[in-house]
Amino acid sequence: MNEAPAQRRLLVVDPCDDCYRLLPGLRAVGWDVDSCTLENAADKTCDVGLLRLQPFHLERPEAVKELISRSGTEWIAVLNQEVLRLQNVGDFVCEWFFDFHTLPFDVSRVQVTLGRAFGMARLRGKGTVHVDQPEHELLGDSKPIRELRRLLSKLAPTESPVLIRGESGTGKELVARTLHRQSQRHSKPFVAINCGAIPEHLIQSELFGHEKGAFTGAHQRKVGRIEAANGGTLFLDEIGDLPLELQANLLRFLQEKHIEHVGGSQPIPVDVRVLAATHVDLEAAIEKKRFREDLYYRLNVLQVVTAPLRERHGDLSMLANHFSHFYSHETGRRPRSFSDDALIAMGKHDWPGNVRELANRVRRGLVLAEGRQIEARDLGLISHHTVVAPMGTLEDYKTRAERQALCDVLNRHSDNLSIAAKVLGISRPTFYRLLHKHQIR
Repeated sequence: MNEAPAQRRLLVVDPCDDCYRLLPGLRAVGWDVDSCTLENAADKTCDVGLLRLQPFHLERPEAVKELISRSGTEWIAVLNQEVLRLQNVGDFVCEWFFDFHTLPFDVSRVQVTLGRAFGMARLRGKGTVHVDQPEHELLGDSKPIRELRRLLSKLAPTESPVLIRGESGTGKELVARTLHRQSQRHSKPFVAINCGAIPEHLIQSELFGHEKGAFTGAHQRKVGRIEAANGGTLFLDEIGDLPLELQANLLRFLQEKHIEHVGGSQPIPVDVRVLAATHVDLEAAIEKKRFREDLYYRLNVLQVVTAPLRERHGDLSMLANHFSHFYSHETGRRPRSFSDDALIAMGKHDWPGNVRELANRVRRGLVLAEGRQIEARDLGLISHHTVVAPMGTLEDYKTRAERQALCDVLNRHSDNLSIAAKVLGISRPTFYRLLHKHQIR
């Protein structure tokens, strides 16, 4: 026995008399219709939205933008001739709405448009990530990110120092914040210090604080970053850039659990958990006498390694969609999905700047995109049509093609591996065997 199809939910916002006359016919063809004012629309859920666009909406468009962005679905604008004549209404409708209808309604056309909007909303929803809780910020379902989340859940409850290693842009500070948030110190301060960003002549004062009159310009007593983190977590980013003299002072603090202000002589007890991060080879820096070996062993009690984006197969589309939604508020544009060409170009790119580079490219793509989707050129990436593969043996070509096919299908269907296997025309066990063969996921 076939199941009855689920009802499609339509929300009509600020309806007019023509809208009300339309509703019985829509209910008759299977739409579950609700209506409300714009002020109350945030409390409603729907599969497709219909908004009677009026002049006051265009005078305060932020409310409409917020509704459309938060709903995560497609909206259709309803306009009369008066609104059509308003300045910039065309740009606003094209940017934020799936389609529009002018009054009076052509009922058959409205039904077709609603059906298309429903289908597009379902497509747009695949791979979209909405992050409501901070615990979900380590996004992705690839093997490296799953293992990272599992490791952090084990390390977070301890008090031991953690050294976080990885390439620039792989989310080392995010790892540190996750460790703090999942620790017993979560209600206390989290203080982050970029050791490479503070001028060398100021770094001792920034870290340890100073007394009034300690040096020229010290007009008042200052609490340093270490003391400000008391009871919580101190995150030392780019620890490899810390000058040798400050390394000695930091080591003394880690051993004795107290500090002294610059220009002061009174020891100040400080209780912090220390997390440190670096993208440089600290072992090589020790060999070159640029980093203290005793400090290294104090910091490297537990270790976390963040994976580069190129090794996080299947996470690209999820992250890209997340950044599309995240930066849409900043750019004032509607979140956009990515064309097939853009997804393929992203899959072929090496991402030397990792997740930070992806965020910046998506941000750029949102600004430059002219259509309803972000294209490869909007991201500053080369279209796959222009990429020429290097020559090799026939077996090389087969292996490369097999791996690329797996990566491409994961970029589009990481949320459903059964569909991914079906797209490739293979069974699910074969799909898993190939993932294992190529060490993906």
